[in-house]
Amino acid sequence: GAFLSTLVMKGERPEEIVGFARAMRENSVKLPGSIGETFDTCGTGGDGLGLFNISTASAFVVAAAGGKVAKHGNRSISSKSGSADVLESAGVNLNLSPSLISECIAQIGVGFMFAPAHHSAMKHAIGPRKELAVRTIFNVLGPLTNPAKAPNQIMGVYDKNLVEPIANVLKGLGSRHVMVIHSDDGLDEFSIADKTYVAELKDGVVSTYSVHPEDFGLTLGDLKDIRADNADASLALITEAFSGRNGTAKNIISLNAGAAIYVSGLTTSLQSGIDRANQVLSDGSSQKKLDEYIKISNS
Repeated sequence: GAFLSTLVMKGERPEEIVGFARAMRENSVKLPGSIGETFDTCGTGGDGLGLFNISTASAFVVAAAGGKVAKHGNRSISSKSGSADVLESAGVNLNLSPSLISECIAQIGVGFMFAPAHHSAMKHAIGPRKELAVRTIFNVLGPLTNPAKAPNQIMGVYDKNLVEPIANVLKGLGSRHVMVIHSDDGLDEFSIADKTYVAELKDGVVSTYSVHPEDFGLTLGDLKDIRADNADASLALITEAFSGRNGTAKNIISLNAGAAIYVSGLTTSLQSGIDRANQVLSDGSSQKKLDEYIKISNS
């Protein structure tokens, strides 16, 4: 615990973070076989806003659009429901072997890696982390240490000042196409209610800009409509969006999954990614992906 506190107090430098992330990647339980180029979406958490699991929902939308997602996640640290919690609520079996996760990615385009199973060192960190309940380097390291080494990634961060440095950390780690994001209303996601700051790594260059939902023809929404007090409430919002019902939940998934579709290389622009996300939300194929994943994980 004391070591973490010290790191929090002094703040971490990008090169320190690259070093930590490399060490954790080297010591993680990898996915076997060749699963091709994958995408991960995982935030640092810690935004304290208690929204439903947007990045977890996005993973199934990207898979439905034809991408390959190696989703890395955990139980809740700061929100009411982490990605592991909501998947469990849906009936997903989280205790899959690395080879079965690879098979899921190959067969249906999505696989979920439960962080403590892949980073045994992290098991010892959960105690001090919960105890500190402040943002530690582990909040940042989790999303940087994907065991599938996904080269394409969207990573939400809890502080605007981390956006550009973390994009440079991912560049240092050899990532290919990345967006690091933080919204003006404090989300570690693209916001449907405010502008979002982006640092995009593409073709070896990091560029920074901001986007607004209305830039893409999306209706502004109220974040209190998409708060979830527990995993079941989070799942209910995802199911509603996956049924194609218009509303804030569907719009914020469209925006985030659209960016993911673009970063995965399935479309050439953010706008066309959002259009594709809308299509797979409206035609029911995102729900079909989730159902397939529940089935394959329990087989």
